[in-house]
Amino acid sequence: MSSKQKGILYTICSAFCFSWMNIFIRLTGDIPTMEKAFFRNLIAFFFALAVLKRSNIPLKIEKNHLPGLLLRSGLGTIGIICNFYAVDHLLVADANILNKLSPFFVIIFSIFILKEKISLPQVSFIALAFIGALFIIKPGVVGMDLVPALIGTCGGIAAGGAYTFVRYLGNKGVAGAIIVLFFSGFSCIAMVPGLILNFKIPTILQLICLIMTGVSAAGGQFSITAAYKNAPAREISIYNYTEIMFTALFAWLLFTQIPDGYSFIGYIIICLTSFGMFLYNNRKSN
Repeated sequence: MSSKQKGILYTICSAFCFSWMNIFIRLTGDIPTMEKAFFRNLIAFFFALAVLKRSNIPLKIEKNHLPGLLLRSGLGTIGIICNFYAVDHLLVADANILNKLSPFFVIIFSIFILKEKISLPQVSFIALAFIGALFIIKPGVVGMDLVPALIGTCGGIAAGGAYTFVRYLGNKGVAGAIIVLFFSGFSCIAMVPGLILNFKIPTILQLICLIMTGVSAAGGQFSITAAYKNAPAREISIYNYTEIMFTALFAWLLFTQIPDGYSFIGYIIICLTSFGMFLYNNRKSN
């Protein structure tokens, strides 16, 4: 297999793992959102620690990298909490696609954090993505859970900011495993107060689902890392949207969830806009 083919395969594998993470979040039932997020990041912390030891990467954080790590971790923590809340209160596929708005917000955050310029086509892509999101959020439609939808959108915004700081830190030479370890440890500590105030003892089945949430998330994280080691993001990032298809299929099979017509229109708009941005980035790079 060529490096690009390996990158595509790893990207699809990552999408498959992250879709199962969303499903396991839902399967944990009435466990509080903070508790679910805590378990997810606790397992990711130990995975990252194991990778550091195996790769002989020194556990050292430069003082000038600390602000970026704190901002990446803070935004990432908000993103995960919002995403988990949305998965619990919306159709799983709807929550997933709202979280997939993050690449468009990366463009916005990159203007301020990375001092990158934004082009007119990129502005158009962002506007179209918002229109697609409105079809999913459906403001003003009777019976729509507007608050969870807006929280899910906020999760996409926060994730976009977090990914921008990952790029920022990567440009500074910070190892990926260090970023994941710091973020996982930070988020676990940040969630302790909410965990103590609203802790629920899980059943055996819920505990298994909590563990599998973390395992699936770790599998997705390391798969996407391997993907970007094999091929540039501009060539393979579009395949990450297979997660939408996996999530919708699993949600239909396990929960008999079928999105309405408005949501399907939103999915199509966001996916086509993402494909357009993918083609634009490739052309611009060439």
